[in-house]
Amino acid sequence: MKAVLALEDGTIFTGESFGAAGEQWGEVVFNTGMTGYQEILTDPSYCGQIIVMTYPLIGNYGINREDFEAKRSYIRGFVVREACDHPSNWRAGYRIGDFLTREGIPGISGVDTRALTRHLRSYGTMRGVISTAEVDPAELVKKAGSCPHLSGQKLVADVATKEPYTIEGNGPRVVLIDLGSKQNIIRRLRQRDCKVIVVPPGITPGQIGELEPDGVLISNGPGDPVDVPGTIDTARALIGKYPLFGICLGHQVIALALGARTYKMKFGHRGANHPVKDLYTGRVYITSHNHGFSVDEESLKTLDIEISHINLNDNTVEGIRHKYLPVFAVQYHPEASPGPHDSDYIFDQFMDMMRGEEQ
Repeated sequence: MKAVLALEDGTIFTGESFGAAGEQWGEVVFNTGMTGYQEILTDPSYCGQIIVMTYPLIGNYGINREDFEAKRSYIRGFVVREACDHPSNWRAGYRIGDFLTREGIPGISGVDTRALTRHLRSYGTMRGVISTAEVDPAELVKKAGSCPHLSGQKLVADVATKEPYTIEGNGPRVVLIDLGSKQNIIRRLRQRDCKVIVVPPGITPGQIGELEPDGVLISNGPGDPVDVPGTIDTARALIGKYPLFGICLGHQVIALALGARTYKMKFGHRGANHPVKDLYTGRVYITSHNHGFSVDEESLKTLDIEISHINLNDNTVEGIRHKYLPVFAVQYHPEASPGPHDSDYIFDQFMDMMRGEEQ
């Protein structure tokens, strides 16, 4: 079955449909990871987006039942050069096309993803439509141009937990404010024997206090950080009361709570090979990324905030730390999945902070 991807600027890509039939719209972004497509497909941070994979062969090790980062996929569409119909891996449960069909996600293969990625790098991420139903390019371009922008969609409400739940442990009590948390964040905390209390984004500071946490972690999630004003207010109220740690969207939320600004990047960081420098140690780590917004470095200069990490590709802010209070955050994903585990030490720093062994 023929499928078409139309971008809002009039650019058209055609290919073959795999996955669900139909039509879907979203912000078109690219990911440079060579592996880890299952974790990418199930990362809630991609809610509202059509993902383009730059690596040309996707699906060669299938989909398994262990590596999900959420119970379902929230992406809007999937674009690849070649989709493998015959995966080979002892853990594979089913094909990637079957997964997309089950999730109701349209996929398109046979696309020149290198050309598409170069286009997005040159002109920035943009709205697009994938369709197997409508093949008139002009009509699809018109639809893409009328789609809502990512900002303002309030996507966190679609992916976050609605009710609190607890994963038992004998170590520190961590309240995880779920903005669309990946499961590997919870796994990393559980590996350290933390008791993890996962709560919805609408929780109040008073309700968090009743849980008597040793620390609070604000998770990753989709969309524009200014679209979660309630969580920003909650983070502001928690500063100085508990050790506070943020990852990705949580990093941006904490920065906004401290008085900084954020901005939308031209095409963002999405992949598993981004070099990040720890400014305290001088060491460079290869890290996993998935974000389209960043903290404005200039806005930090008048605040009691130090930049702890920078991206060596474009010098953007990748980590912050309060000068006096137990508050820190990183823009990238120290929990990996997919990607290297080089930055697992960040969770150890959070553990030390909860034990009062470092600021």
